[in-house]
Amino acid sequence: MRKWVSAAIAAGLFLGGASGAVASSWHRLDLTTKGAAFTGEYAWEPKNKNHGGFHFRGYLQDSVAGDGHNVYILARVEAYPFSRYNGVQRRKDVHLDEVLYDGAALYSSTADIRVCRDRGSLRPDNCSPTRFFRR
Repeated sequence: MRKWVSAAIAAGLFLGGASGAVASSWHRLDLTTKGAAFTGEYAWEPKNKNHGGFHFRGYLQDSVAGDGHNVYILARVEAYPFSRYNGVQRRKDVHLDEVLYDGAALYSSTADIRVCRDRGSLRPDNCSPTRFFRR
């Protein structure tokens, strides 16, 4: 009887660890719009690491060198305002590695992200469609 109880406990601990590994596995993330691109990956952090946040990393690129416009990423979790992460002009890549989280919760459960080209104050920016993520 003790062997069965020990085996059941060991199996539960193994499966619990496996589900934690799946929760923080990385997934491909590609966002594009005219003049801007982001190529990278994202993961949901477990609640005991990085505040249980939405973690994204990769390269933000100005894909049209001669237009004179900057690029940026807008990202947020839950219902918080978007945070802006700027790139640079002239076909340069900027490496981003960011974690967004809800400070009032053990972990975040929703996230939104999009890439945009800043076209100045007279014309509206063009952005990729917003990608929505749920834990």
